[in-house]
Amino acid sequence: MDRYAVAGNPVEHSKSPCIHARFAEQTGQALEYTRLLVPLDAFAPTLREFAAGGAKGCNVTVPFKFEAFAAAARATPRATLAQAANTLRFDADGWLADNTDGAGLVRDLRHNAGFDLAGRSLLLIGAGGAAAGALGPLIEAGLRRVVVSNRSAERAQALVQRHAALAQRCGVALDAATLDGCGEGFDLVVNGTAASLQGAGVPVSGRVLARGALAVDLMYGPAAVGFLQWAAEHGAQGRDGLGMLVEQAAESFALWRGVRPDTAPVLAALRGA
Repeated sequence: MDRYAVAGNPVEHSKSPCIHARFAEQTGQALEYTRLLVPLDAFAPTLREFAAGGAKGCNVTVPFKFEAFAAAARATPRATLAQAANTLRFDADGWLADNTDGAGLVRDLRHNAGFDLAGRSLLLIGAGGAAAGALGPLIEAGLRRVVVSNRSAERAQALVQRHAALAQRCGVALDAATLDGCGEGFDLVVNGTAASLQGAGVPVSGRVLARGALAVDLMYGPAAVGFLQWAAEHGAQGRDGLGMLVEQAAESFALWRGVRPDTAPVLAALRGA
């Protein structure tokens, strides 16, 4: 049976094994999908050992998405733009890195949340692996303006510079800002930091939210509760990252297995649970 896993630290909270088990059952694919707790200083050796044991691929979560990209021999265009990967396929001629985060987020916003991205303004909080993977597809989705805000202004600026040509082609105004200088009144605010997972507060002022804005935390479950409460307190609609998780998982599953599963019943089952 083909083996896959989600690799990260921490990883015990991950719903990915449940999601991929449902995908496999739905599509008639025989596979095993587990969690792989990776030591913080041993990503590449741990993954090489996993691959040498006959595994076919893995998903990658915090904090290893940049390391996953660096460890691969080849990369898809979207992973190359992000310089980060959340999906590895262990091909015989070298690992292939992909990043399905952004595609998963855009699909969740459009199809599951019913949110029209065209002409909207976005504040993307964070410049780590999750934010890097999301930025390109968000720019391509027809937004009018995007601001990337991060504790380190230099990291935000570097991410913006890497996406500047894409933004220009798509007619999107793209800027970098500090957390306390990112502006006000955004239609969409996406928290791409690990603040929720670490139990920290929301790192920006409530003024960033326009009336009726959509506020999305890429974390889910108990980790996202504080962010969702913050959104409600400031008159915004809150959404966690469970839909994105399911949608990006479907993209990974298609890369590995050559078939795209139906995400709607899987997301509905997880929401019901």
